Amino acid sequence: MGPRVVIVGAGIVGCALADELTARGWTRVTVLDQGEPVRTGGSTSHAPGLVFQTTGHPTMTRFARATATKYGALRIDGRACFRPVGGLEVAATRERLTDLRRRHGWATAAGIESHLLDPGECAALHPLIDRDVVLGGLHIPSDGLAVPLGAAEAQARAATARGATFRHGVRVTGVDVRGGRVRGVETSEGPVAADVVVSAAGMWGPLLGAMAGVGVPLSPMAHQYAWTTPLRELDVLQKLRGLVDPGGAVLPMLRHQDADLYFREHGDRLGVGAYGHRAMPADPTGLDRSGPDRGEMPSERAFTELDFEPSWAAAQALLPALGDAKVERGVNGLFSFTPDGLPLLGETSVAGFWLAEAVWITHSAGVAQAVASWMVDGVPSLPALDGSGAADPVDVSAAHHDRFDPAVLAPSTVRSRACTAFDEVYDIAHPQGLSTSSRPLRTGPFDARHRELGAVVAERDGWAVPAWFADNADLPEVCEVRPRREWAGRHWSPVAGAEALVVRRAVALVDLTSAHRLEITGAGALGLLQQLATVDLDRPVGSRTRALCLDGAGRIRADLDVARLGPERFTVAVGTRLEARWIDEHVLGDVSVRDVSAGTCALGVWGPASGVLLSRLTDPVARRRGTATATVADTHVGPVPALALRGTPIGVDGVELRTSADLGAALWDVLWDAGATLGVVAAGARAVTSLAVESGLRTLGSGVDASLTPAEAGLGHLVDPAKGPFLGREAALTATTPSRRLVTLALDDPGEVVVGDEPVLAGDDCVGRVAVAEASATEDVSLALAVVPAGLAEPGTALSVEYFGRRLPGRVVDREVR
Repeated sequence: MGPRVVIVGAGIVGCALADELTARGWTRVTVLDQGEPVRTGGSTSHAPGLVFQTTGHPTMTRFARATATKYGALRIDGRACFRPVGGLEVAATRERLTDLRRRHGWATAAGIESHLLDPGECAALHPLIDRDVVLGGLHIPSDGLAVPLGAAEAQARAATARGATFRHGVRVTGVDVRGGRVRGVETSEGPVAADVVVSAAGMWGPLLGAMAGVGVPLSPMAHQYAWTTPLRELDVLQKLRGLVDPGGAVLPMLRHQDADLYFREHGDRLGVGAYGHRAMPADPTGLDRSGPDRGEMPSERAFTELDFEPSWAAAQALLPALGDAKVERGVNGLFSFTPDGLPLLGETSVAGFWLAEAVWITHSAGVAQAVASWMVDGVPSLPALDGSGAADPVDVSAAHHDRFDPAVLAPSTVRSRACTAFDEVYDIAHPQGLSTSSRPLRTGPFDARHRELGAVVAERDGWAVPAWFADNADLPEVCEVRPRREWAGRHWSPVAGAEALVVRRAVALVDLTSAHRLEITGAGALGLLQQLATVDLDRPVGSRTRALCLDGAGRIRADLDVARLGPERFTVAVGTRLEARWIDEHVLGDVSVRDVSAGTCALGVWGPASGVLLSRLTDPVARRRGTATATVADTHVGPVPALALRGTPIGVDGVELRTSADLGAALWDVLWDAGATLGVVAAGARAVTSLAVESGLRTLGSGVDASLTPAEAGLGHLVDPAKGPFLGREAALTATTPSRRLVTLALDDPGEVVVGDEPVLAGDDCVGRVAVAEASATEDVSLALAVVPAGLAEPGTALSVEYFGRRLPGRVVDREVR
């Protein structure tokens, strides 16, 4: 029967989740909604239901593919809940045409059939298109139209048949939280006890979260959708193609992303969706108010014709059949946008209170499957693509609700960034793009020095991080760096390669402040770490150790850099907020975990001349070299007190220095002045990425994701079978012969640089996807990390990478894995 579950929201996400939970044996499920049955008044009630599966994010693509698969088999009262009419994306510009080749690669990597078309083929597939307007297109036959209300009702019926209860016209007025755990909800019809509460309230999510003391960073945004008057050409086409269902469709869904438009059929009319208008955010507290600007449902606002005029003109240019048509009616429909446009999933800091928010129809069934398995089994998973019915773990970190730094969660910031996400929804996004909309909010104590050196700033976890430094353009090493072609050369500079060369040859200062530094203390500190870590951390004070944390399925959830400062005191560095959260979630007993990142800073002194530089400023303890174990010691760098941690992750000599934030600028200045005669430079994040890839470093977020086991990631050496119990131990030790492995590929042409997400091919078969890639300036080789079948992981194996429709040959290379 499972625990008592209350799902708030009976839109398509709430209905899908109830279906998935009850199918897994959790049958004590109650779904509450303030609206009427079926058409509840949220986004599902007006959603056009387009399921375009392919995105640049593999997890979102998997969610969409799972949605198309599930809804494709779903029927209600004999009617299909999904029409596989296919999807067609067209290009009106050269840049978009090039991007469609990249999207074709994404589809290939996801195992989704797709075809690149010329203008004539686009017009043959969708005869309403003016072939002279388009340069080409991408066709995905398995894309299609979901019937949102039908799919929601079908899943609700299935859940009800297994024991779930749906209650409509019931408003949630409070969330009962006691002792840090959810106990139920208060409603307009009295309390409802629960062990688990899931917020699937969509636009009302921030209000429900506030009742539980949980922030839900989303903003309702208006999106314009219009229905045309009847089109004679469309009616003729439908009759020629034998359309029987008057509500059906014979043409593929159409996206014209150069004009921020999409189209679908509604009988003899077309529906036109537009993202080209100004961002129109709404206040969650005002959703239920009435007024002259409101539609018939809370999720609708009056159609603003002036905003739609440019979109209508672009639609008529693409589809001449619209020349004599009119906009019969339209709506500014509200739906949820987050600061990065991705969903908010997972259990919150209030035990038992879960989020399944900001989920579009496109991803609804896949998200429900992942969240249901996460709740029931502890690991988010989707049905395996081979049709075996097995569960395949999926990395949901990019959609985890707690991925945002608190510094970017002010309501005004959430709204501003949600508006940016809306504006950019159809933009051609570069995976390594530098933010131009606003400067990151968090700046470390080295920021002023970075500015003086001409830092080109990127953002990481809310921090301003230098990508490279313009002042290094005069370095002689710049001439040694091979230039890059157009796409790979965006958001990159040969200066980054020069900085990497200086790190290998001399000495550089590297800002490491954006990492999360945790201070773990107390009598239970060692016990906590031993419970989680894959290696023995009961080591002498002054030792520094790398370890992994796993979940119950043996998948990697955190990558730890652990320094023991005392018998009951450790400092632990992790790369992301979610890794820090993983540790904090397992705290029991006499132990304190504090994130001290904001009050501290970290500076890498990296390179073969680092020892010489430090010898001018530090005592012998911090300069100690040549021992088998990395060492940690308190020291002074000139007059600045600092914690020195010997060793670097990239295979060069070096030390990481940590001190309090108020002393950071002084630390930088002391090192900079002392290193002047050694040619010290500042090196940015792009240089570090290059150095990491070339050195064989594999860490969570850089080639490794949370769907991999240590053996698959090549990190089996970080799992000690002789160590006592730790979370995920049994699963990790039984998965030592993986069916897939993360490998390093070297492309035959060092001048070809890929940037990530491209498909990896063995012959004509897609066998993997590039996880991370960079060129090594030191070795003049282009490298990529990709997960491939174990049988193709041997060094020397010939593979290729599909890059904008071209095949780049390469081979698996043997690299020492760090």
